[in-house]
Amino acid sequence: MLKRIICPVKWASFALFAAVLSTNTYAQQTDLTKYVDPLIGTAHSRWFFFTPGAAPFGMAKPGPSTNAHNGNAHGWDAVGYDYRDHSIEGFANFHEFQVGGVVFAPITGKLQTVPGKLTEPENGYRSEFDRKDEKATAGYYSVLLKEYNIKAELTATKRVAYHRYTFPASNESHILFDIGNKAGESGEVKDAKVYMTADGRIEGYVITRPVYVLKYQPGAQVEMYFSAVVDKKPTSYGTFHGEQTASGQKEASGKGAGLYLSFNTKAGESITIKAGLSYTSIANARLNLQTEATGLTFDAVKKKTYTEWNDYLHRIEVESPIKEDKVKFYTGLYHALAGRGLASDVNGAYPKNDGTVGHITLGKDGKPIHNHYNTDAIWGAFWNLTQLWAIAYPEYYSEYVKSQLLIYKDSGWLADGIANSKYVSGVGTNFVSLIIASAYNVGIRDFDIKTGYAAALKNETDDNNRPHGAGKMDVDRFVKYGYVNHLDSGKGSGELWQYSASHTLEYSFSSYAVAQMAKQLGKQADYKELMRLSKGWESIFDPKLKLMHPKTADGQFISNFKPSQAWRGFQEGNAIQYTYYVPHDPVGLISKIGKDSFNARLDSIFMLSQKQAFGGGTKIDAFSGLEGLYNQGNQPNLHISWLFNYSGKPSLTQKWVRTICNEFYGTEGVHGYGYGQDEDQGQLGAWYVISSMGLFDVKGLTDIKPTLGLGSPLFNKITIKLNKKYYTGNQFVIEAKNNSQANRYVKSFTLNNRKLHTPFITFADLVKGGKLTLNMSAQPTDKY
Repeated sequence: MLKRIICPVKWASFALFAAVLSTNTYAQQTDLTKYVDPLIGTAHSRWFFFTPGAAPFGMAKPGPSTNAHNGNAHGWDAVGYDYRDHSIEGFANFHEFQVGGVVFAPITGKLQTVPGKLTEPENGYRSEFDRKDEKATAGYYSVLLKEYNIKAELTATKRVAYHRYTFPASNESHILFDIGNKAGESGEVKDAKVYMTADGRIEGYVITRPVYVLKYQPGAQVEMYFSAVVDKKPTSYGTFHGEQTASGQKEASGKGAGLYLSFNTKAGESITIKAGLSYTSIANARLNLQTEATGLTFDAVKKKTYTEWNDYLHRIEVESPIKEDKVKFYTGLYHALAGRGLASDVNGAYPKNDGTVGHITLGKDGKPIHNHYNTDAIWGAFWNLTQLWAIAYPEYYSEYVKSQLLIYKDSGWLADGIANSKYVSGVGTNFVSLIIASAYNVGIRDFDIKTGYAAALKNETDDNNRPHGAGKMDVDRFVKYGYVNHLDSGKGSGELWQYSASHTLEYSFSSYAVAQMAKQLGKQADYKELMRLSKGWESIFDPKLKLMHPKTADGQFISNFKPSQAWRGFQEGNAIQYTYYVPHDPVGLISKIGKDSFNARLDSIFMLSQKQAFGGGTKIDAFSGLEGLYNQGNQPNLHISWLFNYSGKPSLTQKWVRTICNEFYGTEGVHGYGYGQDEDQGQLGAWYVISSMGLFDVKGLTDIKPTLGLGSPLFNKITIKLNKKYYTGNQFVIEAKNNSQANRYVKSFTLNNRKLHTPFITFADLVKGGKLTLNMSAQPTDKY
């Protein structure tokens, strides 16, 4: 039907051949992108979740939209691409937390300039499609738009989006540049402009006001710029605002602004768009385009991005006869590397918090010494992303810390979540200080230590003129009382007053983390005060109920207490779930509950929660499990299954972690990360990756000498390639002998021929390189 559609089998063979020819060590291995399925879990997924055209950590994240123009009323709603939908309205190039827009769409026939409704696809430029005509993998996406018989393909470099549209024979082929309309989480459009230059380049910008930007930094805005070249000259062109078109016009401005190009096409003729992107200026979008895309065809970039993804995926190689487990693993790893994308240009320009443009220092090679990134809140990421980064991607962890310190230097405060450096906290806490301390603990220290420590300390203890967007707006009460006193009413949004108990637990944890950094830096007074604060959890532990129980300023536990109630003292969870939120002192918590009671209670929680798919059952809603006993689909619970390692029952950690990996995680569009759960830029995927390897630090690498708890790997052999810039070892191998679904328990652990008597290894031992051997058995063992 379309002459230039590449046969999938031939393309796979070509790609594998190209990888073998590559001089890159990792790329010489097998094609791991064949195990990446970005469509998994896309029902009810977040705006930034489905960006198959992107390179790792890229700025350019082209992807299809099914419902993006509906916007995002609350700022976090699932919008963009939904597996249950059957029509596509266009292809947006920006996909980040609170950032989205610059939509391209190819059509034929009558010129239509509004996307139309899902229920009425014929009344807009959207088109129906079939799953059989859709392909998504790491760095590439294609789909046949049935309405127009157009094949759309997407790929990208770091900052340049590539679109290739293969048209049928038509005298009415069009490409729309829908710039001035809201897309996904971008919020309402404040201003926009699109124009065609004398040489045929399409350029412009869109300025939006996302919900969370308005909430956390009123008056701020998000700016997106692009400069695109099209490889075919149009026969005609024009602009539009909604349904109103203006033939022959080259420029449109304001909300709803768009531009169209019209072509005469032959059957199977392809038109390619290269779109340089930037958050600072059109000039820098042009520079990014020139630097990264000059002379590179769509196929060349597709091949290049394929190789780059393989390089990243091959940092961790797993061996198993169970294909489904490998698909879950590499799709999870893909999501961990696709989120939190570039926000700086090739010349180091980046958007500052105050709306101006900053410039990262250039090295001797004329390139920026590090990059800047957009990022959702780091809430809970110490139980997934940062552990994964520390083990296999320390260079990115380093860049993340340096990027966060730019915000601190520019605004005076760390910012948990940022959209173009604007505050978008989202949860009202701020764990960036913990992340900085953890990086220091594992030996990632090539950042400004003095500034990093000052920022971390300020984040834990200072409330003087603290902006809402820096989170922890009740830290003064935490410092005063040693816990956050409970309020049943207050002014402003909930995180300002509503989450006394969960904030107490979170602030205790992050205080402990920064205390360890203070100790290593010889800051004894700071260490003493931070350690006092780290014990705040003890203040709200109810010895009668053996649960966390919110407490008022006079030291009394609140009345009318319902342990399963969410949102009263606990953010996105309840007292039962949050009682286990003492990751920095699990032994202390177990002692207060009693070891036998702890084990019996937690084991029964998992038995009951298994019946609810370890969350909210099969209900498709990000918050469906908030009032349950356990909720794998949200951040506060992600360490709990690993606590048995501290309570003398490591076999229960082995049992339940494996079961969660097998049952909570799926390989379908609807059952992916639970059922429509809230996968925050790779966190749930990263949890699967490290947990399925049998490695996890409950403490989030906050100890001075971090350890990793050991579990039951799903894979027979795991090889981790270590970064020699940061670590002395070449690789760390985990081998599980006699491993099977039945043999899910570890009979013995041996590290470099030395028997281990506890289910822990030090992080230092891992990064020295070596081999961990596990003998597996069908029978549980708790003593080694």
